[in-house]
Amino acid sequence: QVQLVESGGGLVQTGGSLRLSCAASTRTFSSYAMGWFRQAPGKEREFVAVISWSGSTADYADSVKGRFTISRDNAKNTAYLQMNSLKPEDTDVYYCAAGVYGYNVPDFLSWGQGTQVTVSS
Repeated sequence: QVQLVESGGGLVQTGGSLRLSCAASTRTFSSYAMGWFRQAPGKEREFVAVISWSGSTADYADSVKGRFTISRDNAKNTAYLQMNSLKPEDTDVYYCAAGVYGYNVPDFLSWGQGTQVTVSS
């Protein structure tokens, strides 16, 4: 199992930007697709973005398309989520995950502890 640690969350104003990082403790980081999900209290965890093991393919939820960018650096065992033009509705706990390329929670076997993102209006 891969250990994942997110960082970079915080409080930002509407229209601002944040970059989340997800550091993985594994020698086989490049064999996993990496995903970002988010979850609000009392709601199901929802898909945000996914990137293939090589970084050549990525997909996004419609709600973040054009504003968020997922990337990875396999040499640093780290995945990133650049979030621009943030909106109050982006306020959630954000989780990174390692697994197979997909859009659903069961596609990912390892999860980080989450990082809070709060966008003020």
